[in-house]
This record gives sequence, structure tokens and C-alpha cells, in this order.
Amino acid sequence: MNDTDAKTVTGERLFTFAVIADTHMNQKEDYSSSPYPCNRLANARTRRVIAELNQARPEFVVHLGDMINPVPELPTYGEATANFHQLAKDLAAPLHVVAGNHDIGDKPVSWMPAGRVNDEHIALYEKHFGRHFYSFDHRDLHLVIINSPIINSGLAAEAAQRHWLEADLAAAAEAGKRTFWCIHYPPYVSNPDESSSYDNIDEPGRGWLLDLIDRFRPEGVFCGHVHNFWYDLRGDTEIYLLPSTAFVRHDYSEFYRIEPGPDNGRDDAAKLGYFLVHVHARGHVAENLRSYGRTLEPGETLPPPAPRLRPRHSKENRVANVGVDLRHPWAEEMEIAPSGALDEFERKRARNDYPLLALWETGLRRLRLPIQDLLDPRVRDRMAILRRLGHTFQVYAYGLPEGAARAAVIAHAHLIDALEVVIGWDGAGAALAGLAALKAAGGPRVYLSRVNRKDAAKVEGARYNHLISHGFVFAEEDEIAQALAAAPGAVDGLVFKVARDTAPAGAVAEGARLAARLGLTACLYLKSTSASPAEDFIDDAANAARMAEAVAAAAGTPAADGAVELILDTLADADRGYFVRTGLVDRRYNPRLASHVVGHLLAAFHARDWTVDGEAREVAGGRVLFLRDGDARAAVVTGAAEAAAVAAALAGEGRAPARWTDLGSGRIHGAEDLSGAGLPALLEFA
Repeated sequence: MNDTDAKTVTGERLFTFAVIADTHMNQKEDYSSSPYPCNRLANARTRRVIAELNQARPEFVVHLGDMINPVPELPTYGEATANFHQLAKDLAAPLHVVAGNHDIGDKPVSWMPAGRVNDEHIALYEKHFGRHFYSFDHRDLHLVIINSPIINSGLAAEAAQRHWLEADLAAAAEAGKRTFWCIHYPPYVSNPDESSSYDNIDEPGRGWLLDLIDRFRPEGVFCGHVHNFWYDLRGDTEIYLLPSTAFVRHDYSEFYRIEPGPDNGRDDAAKLGYFLVHVHARGHVAENLRSYGRTLEPGETLPPPAPRLRPRHSKENRVANVGVDLRHPWAEEMEIAPSGALDEFERKRARNDYPLLALWETGLRRLRLPIQDLLDPRVRDRMAILRRLGHTFQVYAYGLPEGAARAAVIAHAHLIDALEVVIGWDGAGAALAGLAALKAAGGPRVYLSRVNRKDAAKVEGARYNHLISHGFVFAEEDEIAQALAAAPGAVDGLVFKVARDTAPAGAVAEGARLAARLGLTACLYLKSTSASPAEDFIDDAANAARMAEAVAAAAGTPAADGAVELILDTLADADRGYFVRTGLVDRRYNPRLASHVVGHLLAAFHARDWTVDGEAREVAGGRVLFLRDGDARAAVVTGAAEAAAVAAALAGEGRAPARWTDLGSGRIHGAEDLSGAGLPALLEFA
């Protein structure tokens, strides 16, 4: 990948703007014409988001449409717009609005009973909201506001917008401006050639818009309407579909192999939120802020914001040696059943992009996935997109890839940071020769692992277990060194398993020592389960604590001390079948404690060059891993102890705490205020 091809950000952060969508405000407080209880909360949820935006202080805010819930033909339209404007007065930043179908009328479809956009509705919109298509400049950015409901309408306004938009984009391109589009209906949800549905723009308008994207290459396109998150990269243009602040489009709850949740999935509150878009000298970062459906009542105010550590998006995070195993499908396309509400005559095919959002929120860049993903053209295309965003892939396979798999590995070696090949150790000699030949033919770097057949079947009394165990153990290092000496250069790294009962920091130190001895990378696979498939590990706090120690140890080990990489198991919960355990996110891909802990910890290592300073040890019931950055000292503290007790014990050792960051919430506590500070935590010393 060339630097010119990457979409990672460079240069200083210049400023931030906000994007919100689909507030669906009602004509009355605590009332909605919708039959769903959560819709009654739309006004209070909007009020809360506005208060949060005032604390975030973006330089401007764009609303992507569906400001209100009543559609133009309803008599309550005017009352709802008045409520919206009254509430929007509280927004400190300038507000720019986009016409949504609830605001100006639906796109022209014959099967939808709601009123279509027409000249009368356009006039009503202009009366209440102003221009329905326009552009504005902010610093060196050019923001283009597009009225999507009129596309394909045949109205005079459609032709006027088309003429204006093409001229506006040409002028911006001539001036060399960085351009962002803001639109309600997305051109498409998952794929440019997907069927028309309630959720996208129909042809021929879709093709016209996509041609404009290809010609003028805007930096970003922000879309609303579908109340869920999607992402695509088309050429150089990043396309985002935003969540709503009010409710979820719950027909897409089909994505999750779990019960749909409150209001049949409509009130999956963890999916509600908005974007803060951080503009850098080169590139941008769209940060998703989950509002969790929190409300603010009239007259109520938010307390002043507490100091917090903010997670870093994967495309800007500097920590590259920590990754996660993607056991579940992460780019899966599913057919969404006709609901009888918004779509009835065809199943919609859509991709679940919430695994991607979960990764970005943690900052994790390294991803472990099976070779079948590389062989699937659809998933491989997503790999190529994520590669441009700074992600690296560790692709694993059992046995030496042959035939089509070998050809794919060579052809797409640019997508693979390391090919992890798991072998039976009895055939190590032949496998090493084959790996050397694969690399000589243009294959990627190779990591070697082994399947432990002696552990696969055990007779314990009357019990017989089918267990697959893979990964080297450190005690095998002499045997490994002897085998590798006979095939120099065949492999670039080794994969070691870190058992559930093994202290992570000690394993990282041992891995670094062995990596330095062998001149290879030690990739540590942090197992989250024991040897028994019937034992579950669903203590979220315990799992988060173990991940915290492992991440801190790996991120804090310089490559000069021995190249170490870490793979966490697993991204999403394994809540059925064998080896049940919680992951970074639940089955709806909503964050668990571990997600927040890992995200905040990676942010701390992004901000400073913390390195491990000695071994982890027990202090006042907590487990402490010490860190240093020059003269600065810190520690990652895990366990079930009280934060204040650990801080007091360390102060007694001459390590006076200066501040304490709760890695679950990100909140930064002063040394004098540890009430409410939880573990895992980052403690910085005076």
C-alpha cells in the first residue's frame, strides 16, 4: 500500500464539526403519532444530544434530515417544526439542515402510502426551514447540502438542483476545496448495484450521483434515513450512513443472532448517536458518539463534563501490535425479510457493518481472520478497504495453502500482513520447505503455528473431549529453534498460545525474550477460555481486566526488546456452543466493558510512549503493571480491589498518585478524589 493510497489521517487536527440525523421530533413532549413507546422520547433525546454537542463545542453542526416526525401533509407538521426550532435555539454552534422525507415528502415510489415530495411540500419546507439545496464554506472545507427526495421526481426543482450541483462541484474542484456532501437518502446502503428499496435512491438518480462522486471525489459523504451505521469507500470518497438519535430501524435486527431487544429492536439504545468529525491537515476521522438514548427534560441541564480520556479511531491509532480474532462474520450480507411496513415486495440484501464500528471505537487495527475471507471476493473487497484505513490482516489456515488458496495468497499478498499457517508438527520439515517456496513465489510474511494433537482427545475417567488446541508453548523453544535452523528464512514469526491461567504480562515478557533470541516475531494468542468446552467465562469484569494487562504489556514492549504482537480472543461474544465467553462486544455488537477498557488503554499508549517497567505484581489486592515514559511513571491496575486502597499502598511505597483514569469510563480522577474510580485503571504518579 502506498502512502498516497491510504485514508489514514496525517498532520495536526484542525477543527471539529458535528453531524446528527433523524431526530424525528414530535409535535408534543412525550407524545408521538408512532405506536412505538421509544418514539415518545424523541424530543427529550434530541434535547440531550444538543446539550452534549454544546459541551463538545464543534464549529458547526449539520442535521441530515428528518428533523421532525409528522410528514408535510399532517396538520401537526407546523407544531413539530416549531418545537424543533425552539429546541435548536439552545445549540451554540451554527446549524445547517438537510431535507429529509419526513420534512419535505417521500421520494417518488408508487407503493408507499405516505405523501410524495411535490411543489407544495417544497414550499412548506422553505417556509419552515429555508433553502432545500445549497452549499457553504467553512475554513478550507466546502459543504454541499443535497435534497435527495426530489431526485427522480421530475419536478422543476430536480432539474434546478441538478444544474446547480454540477456547477457547484466543478467550481469547488477548480478552487481545490476539500468537499463533503450531506444528504438524507443514501445512494445505496451496502452495494452500488443493490435493488431499489425504501432505504436508498432509485435509478437513474443513483447512477447520476455516483458518477458525480467518481468525477469530483468528495472527501466524505454523510447520509441519514436508515437509522443504522454503514460505511463504504468508493474511490477516494468515504461514505457514511449515520445512526439516528431517536430510534433504530429495527427491521435490520435480523443481523444479530440474538433476541431483538426493547421495542422489537427499535429501542436498541446503544446504537443511537451522532458523529463528531475531526478534520486534520490531511484526512478526517468520523467519531461515533453513542448517546444510548439518554434524555434531558425541559429545564434540566447537564453537569459540567468531567475530564476524560478519549479513544482513538483505528485509522489514527499508533498502536499497531495489538489485534483481535474475528471469529464471527464481520462483513456478512444478509437478506432482510419484507416487513409489511417500509418494504413488502422484495427481501433487502444488506451488510452488517457494526463489527467495523466496534473495531473503530476500540482503535484496534490488527485483525485475525480465516483464509476463507480472502477467498470470498465480497469479503476480500472489504479487506482492501480496511487495508487503506490502516488495518492489517493476519490470515490463518490449517495446512499449507494449495491450489486456488495458494494462488489467492500470492495474488493478494498486499492485503496480508502475515499468513499464519497451522501445521501438524510431525510434518514440520516439509511444511517449512513449502512455506519457503510460497514466500519465494511472492507470498506474504509467514507465521508458523502448530496443532497439538496430543491435547485433542483426552480420556478423563468416563469423559472424552474433542478439543482442538493450537499454538506453540514457550517450553518448546529449543525444539522450535532446531527445526527453524534447518529452514532459515522460511518463517517470520511464531504463534504462541497464552492459556487462561497464565499471567498475560509474564507471557508477553517471555515472548519478547524468545523473539529476540530467534530473531522472529512472537505473536501471542490470548485465550479467554480453559481446556473444558463446558466451562464458561462470562465475567465481563474479569475478562476486561485480563485483556487490560495483556494490552498494556504488549503495547508497552518496544520492538527492540523483541517483536511481540497480541491477538485478543474474541471480538464478539461466543454465547452458545462450545467455550462460551464474553468478548469486546455483545452479539448486537454493542460495547462491553472490555471494549471501553481496550479503547481507553490504546488511547493512553497513543498519546504517550509508555514502556513496561518491571514485572507485574500484587498490591493491596490489585494487580499492578508499572510503566515509564522518560521520567514519567504510570501503572495499569487490574483486579477486584478498591482503587483508593491500591493508591494508598503505592503512596506508602513512595509512588504518590497524581491522577487516576478509570479505563471503563475514561473518566480522569484527581489523586484526592478516588471515590467512584474503578478498575481496570491507569494510575499516573507525581
